[in-house]
Amino acid sequence: MYPEMVDYAQTYRDFSWEVPEYHNFAFDVVDRWGEDAQQLAMLWLNERGDEKRITFREFTTRSNQVGNALRTLGIRQGDRVLIILPRVPEWWEAVLGCMKVGAISIPGTTLLTSKDVGYRIQSAEASAVITDAEGATKLEQVMDECPSLRVKLLLGDEREGWVNYTRVVASASAELKRERTRGDDPMMIYFTSGTVGYPKMVLHTHVSYSIGHIVTGKYWLSLRPTDLHWNLSDTGWAKAAYSNLFGPWNMGSALFTFDGRGRFDPRQTLELLERYPITTFCAPPTAYRLLVLENLSRYKLSSLRHCVGAGEPLNPEVIESWQRGTGQLVRDGYGQTETVILAANFPSMRVKPGSMGKPAPGFTLGVIDDEGREVPAGTEGDIAVKLTPTRPVGLFREYWHNPEATANTIRGDWYVTGDRALKDEEGYFWFVGRADDVIISAGYRIGPFEVESALVEHPAVAEAAVVASPDPIRGEVVKAFVILTPGQHPSDQLVQDLQEHVKRVTAPYKYPREVEFTPELPKTISGKIRRVELRQRERERKAAGKLKD
Repeated sequence: MYPEMVDYAQTYRDFSWEVPEYHNFAFDVVDRWGEDAQQLAMLWLNERGDEKRITFREFTTRSNQVGNALRTLGIRQGDRVLIILPRVPEWWEAVLGCMKVGAISIPGTTLLTSKDVGYRIQSAEASAVITDAEGATKLEQVMDECPSLRVKLLLGDEREGWVNYTRVVASASAELKRERTRGDDPMMIYFTSGTVGYPKMVLHTHVSYSIGHIVTGKYWLSLRPTDLHWNLSDTGWAKAAYSNLFGPWNMGSALFTFDGRGRFDPRQTLELLERYPITTFCAPPTAYRLLVLENLSRYKLSSLRHCVGAGEPLNPEVIESWQRGTGQLVRDGYGQTETVILAANFPSMRVKPGSMGKPAPGFTLGVIDDEGREVPAGTEGDIAVKLTPTRPVGLFREYWHNPEATANTIRGDWYVTGDRALKDEEGYFWFVGRADDVIISAGYRIGPFEVESALVEHPAVAEAAVVASPDPIRGEVVKAFVILTPGQHPSDQLVQDLQEHVKRVTAPYKYPREVEFTPELPKTISGKIRRVELRQRERERKAAGKLKD
């Protein structure tokens, strides 16, 4: 078994993976917790106030029925099943049912467009789809482009050409013959969020995500069977795997699941944290930035004991504001769709606000140069995972059907994440930005995250994105897109104030020479800022300006 982390250095030094030849998360983890008929798996709530308390035993039964229904409909081991559902219990039972019959689930967010749905079905050659009426409408617009699709399951009312999910699952047997799956068999495909180029298919195995996320759930999320864990993630992106499925359920923790369909509401979120016995909380930086704008002292979060942030690095000012308002420290973590948690501020460690923390147990994490050599402390380089002497559990198997992209992630003995960072003398990692996001201005290399962190420390700034803007003299200059806090208004004086503020907080050469106020920022479906879109916008704007000249 995996030891408790009382001392980070000791746990990291002594850690070793336990990798079975055959493994299936649905059978070996969920069904095992289900041996206790009372063990709570989910406390579900919708916007109308309806509640459901669902045990692991109930998920065992329902996932067995889903598995039998899929077999009846001709779905076999290795078939791909696209699942597009909101935060409803059927999403979890469908994913588990796929695992039990060896099918490969493909979670997709409800924000996908018809074009996105078609692209995913075509790329994965999906045999089946499980969705609701909204998803069905999108799929029907591109059905002619999806020849691989054989089975369409609809959660909701009857619809011509669709199999009713509720009816077919309810009529299926609750006893399921086990499909043996090897640990290295394909289990799940997530599409990358596509900050650059078209989304790629990230293929995970039964071991890489199930066993790998033990580190996520046990050490970073710090979960126990008595916990009630709330992660704000949509079901369609990999953070759901981290904190809505594998991480918590590996530890026997219950999920708090709020099926909210509207825009994120910080006051509603704080009210739910106050009303329910939620012990652990995971949210993206965008949510924390909005939460700290509220009067946190009004809320009594008496059950809350542990908070984490993920998706993008969390600015130090936001961490400090949340701690002042709630008494809880946000422990930032770093991972990818391609991995489990790679680095984090683990509970037994001292937190340096703004740092990614230290490597997760089971991983050798480095900062390397173009030749695959580790760089000295304090030097910027590429974040990479050591693949030797043994490839660590928790890494994806490949970009499916894209061997060139897979090969491009390997540099010598390292898997290269595509992110840039530096490591300090104490072994803490500090995020700089995506390799494509780094700005080179008059010979200086400037990471956008540091400038963004400085900007959001200013009381007038709610959120900021920093990109390179073409410049005839410097090559590139720092351009900041800024969303203001309520009650603030754009002005030349405010631009100057922000520039001077950044000069004081960071090195003077890093200040944004251009500032544009905007009501919103372009983001991926997983909530990450699409800096590539902002850069492209800047290139086109500057090019248009030259033509006019």
